[in-house]
Amino acid sequence: MRATLPLRRFLARTLTPARSFVISFLLVILAGTALLFLPAAASRQPLGFVDALFTSASAVCVTGLTVVDVGRDLSLFGQIVTLLLFQIGGLGIITFSLVFFGQMGRSLSFRGRELLQSTFLHTPRRDFFRILRFVVAGTFAIEAIGTLLLFIRFLADFPPGQAFHRAIYHAVSAFNNCGYSLFSNSLANYRDDWMVNLVNIVLIVTGGLGFIVIYELRNRWRGRQKRLSLHAKVVILTTAALIVGGALLFYFFESNNVLKDTGGSGRFLASLFQSVTARTCGFSTVDVAALTNATLLVLMTLMFIGASPGSTGGGVKTSSFALLMLMIFNRLRGRDGVTIFNRTVPAEILVRTVAIVIASALSVLVIASVLLLAAGHPGTDLQSSRGLFVEYVFETLSAFGTVGLSMNVTPGLNDIQKLALTLLMFIGRVGPLTMAYAWSSSKRGLVYAEEAVMVG
Repeated sequence: MRATLPLRRFLARTLTPARSFVISFLLVILAGTALLFLPAAASRQPLGFVDALFTSASAVCVTGLTVVDVGRDLSLFGQIVTLLLFQIGGLGIITFSLVFFGQMGRSLSFRGRELLQSTFLHTPRRDFFRILRFVVAGTFAIEAIGTLLLFIRFLADFPPGQAFHRAIYHAVSAFNNCGYSLFSNSLANYRDDWMVNLVNIVLIVTGGLGFIVIYELRNRWRGRQKRLSLHAKVVILTTAALIVGGALLFYFFESNNVLKDTGGSGRFLASLFQSVTARTCGFSTVDVAALTNATLLVLMTLMFIGASPGSTGGGVKTSSFALLMLMIFNRLRGRDGVTIFNRTVPAEILVRTVAIVIASALSVLVIASVLLLAAGHPGTDLQSSRGLFVEYVFETLSAFGTVGLSMNVTPGLNDIQKLALTLLMFIGRVGPLTMAYAWSSSKRGLVYAEEAVMVG
């Protein structure tokens, strides 16, 4: 007993909330890799280690990029493993652990409260355990409703067993913003199907808003909360603006391209679906590789922005994008700080926002460079690698935003490129600053005198 005390003290000092968050995802990825590496996980040829690692990381990080055909190359066991991985990855292993301890009657430690707040909350709250139960129960309830609606629709195309299997897989994948699909062409066969599109759109948007926002909306609707927090207002308005703006641009740029043979309602539905899925999920009802360059630029922008904080998605987050735009707008008008809805955003949050955007852009730049350099290795056509520049940048942004949209080049990547994207998916899910905080020292250095530097 005495020997365990120093170990507990060591773990208490070293396992900071950021490190615990990062390590939990890493352990789940490794466990998923081991399961997918088993011959039983494949329907035909067993997966290689790199492919198993990539598939596991993509599922846990709720990305959706894949080097295999999930519906064809994975067995039922392998598909169930991926479903469990993106369910755990969407909520986080820490969430399940804290709920488990709570159900056993054990009170949450201070460290547990820190982990919960850093994962889901923007400000400290006393009802944190109630929020945690809502997160888990609400997730399963929403996924159950989505499964039921998709099951009813898929019954027209498949036997009951297959219809249920496809329904639950796509519902969980959509809510967790993963984008893994059992269909080889994603949801392209249902491009004009209102029920399949709308159900998935609602699941994707709900999962991408962030659990605390959903919690506040529910309390506001029930009269338990007088007003929404500033965070919720910013997230909802930014999400709505990005969805509408993305849909209009997609419709405009693709009317004479992939949508030219589609009716008016079908064009609207496809544009809305791609605008929603581009920021967070990765399901697709059109051939992404056939889109115009202008549309690809719009999708890449949406993927970089991503979902909202405390959600199942990645990216720099909608609130970071909104604050950055407000900072630029205020600076152009000669004003310092950001004021919105009669509230002033703390300077510390603004500095963190700039750091997140810059760190994210650098992460994307480094990994995109690795993809391009790895493609130039001996045995690879240099002209071909130059022609794949847009595709590599697109896949890189999709990996960082944990989106999963692909221009069909991911299955053809070599091992170095796959490992690079695996690392970026991990960074995109946990956040570049969280990665930095996890391994940085908590000791503060000396503070020296200030001196100005010219900028701009």
